[in-house]
Amino acid sequence: MTDKPTDAGTDEHGYGAGPWWTELGTVGAVGLIVLGGVAAAWVFLGLPGFEENPASGYYQAAKVLAVGTVLAGSALLSRRRNRDRATEGDVDEPERA
Repeated sequence: MTDKPTDAGTDEHGYGAGPWWTELGTVGAVGLIVLGGVAAAWVFLGLPGFEENPASGYYQAAKVLAVGTVLAGSALLSRRRNRDRATEGDVDEPERA
């Protein structure tokens, strides 16, 4: 064994790996929204595999929908912010006399 500490699983700032859902992006967020909708429909229709208490099924579906919605909003805002930053440099400022 070596005396050197390992940096496995950390980024350049020394933070560990984030939650699994942080790197999903827009497509993954839409997937979570669809999955939450399907889960809610599954509970609503009473298909096999749901619990006796449908409220807990709706609760689980709502959590998936909420995470997907937050991720989609964050990804879209990030995309818009990056686009606005890119266009700021393209606009010529008027010359002052």
